[in-house]
Amino acid sequence: MDTVHSKDGTPIAYDRTGRGPALVCVGGALNDRGSAAPLAALLAGRRTVVSYDRRGRGGSGDTAPYAVEREIEDLAAVIDAAGGQAAVYGMSSGAVLALRAAAHGLPITRLALYEPPFTPDEPDRIRRTREHAAELNRRLEQGRRGDALELFMTGVGMPAELLAQMRNAPMWPALEALAPTLAYDSAVMDDAAGAILPAATAAAVTVPALVLAGGASPAWMRDAARRLAGLLPAGAHRVLDGQTHDVAPDVLAPALEDFLTG
Repeated sequence: MDTVHSKDGTPIAYDRTGRGPALVCVGGALNDRGSAAPLAALLAGRRTVVSYDRRGRGGSGDTAPYAVEREIEDLAAVIDAAGGQAAVYGMSSGAVLALRAAAHGLPITRLALYEPPFTPDEPDRIRRTREHAAELNRRLEQGRRGDALELFMTGVGMPAELLAQMRNAPMWPALEALAPTLAYDSAVMDDAAGAILPAATAAAVTVPALVLAGGASPAWMRDAARRLAGLLPAGAHRVLDGQTHDVAPDVLAPALEDFLTG
């Protein structure tokens, strides 16, 4: 593990694997830098893969108050440590953070995004998404980390019986430690108020960009990926057959390699 300091002094922990052009991985909700380790191992033969703990996670600090702009500064510091410029791969809400960072003008050479969870532009769906975000933040403000995790996992479709098993599993305390960062992911999505595809943000991203989706993921998620690719000036879209939001590294890695070397 190495550490770099963000603009506000927050230490950001990262791992570096391989040799060659840099690829920085931005994790989604409940991900830490270890989440990208299997992908990094597959890509390390041709490039340097840098995965980091977003603030509040793992070995990174968590300077208050939180702001999405600080997370963009964190990514900027990691890119600087990786050599001053890098390709960036973002997963889920991490894809939205990467998109916002690219629009902000960070030195990102290529941008790959897997299933950014933009909500369909439907009034009832938007209302429910905003209510979910408000309740998540309420539970976290009350210190109810386990209940916040339960709400999040139920929202992403985890069956009740599996959730009950998880609450009694050895991994649960580690997940509770990450639970406060669910509010940060909500903020990245603008607390769901900005969860609709951000056309102006996408238009500001001029580097080559690939938006990926799993062929077995929900139709709304596949559609969001396709529509986002169409909004990006240099965007492309690809579906990985048989994959879900929990994409297999051995399927994702060659798709990323094709894009990064294309």
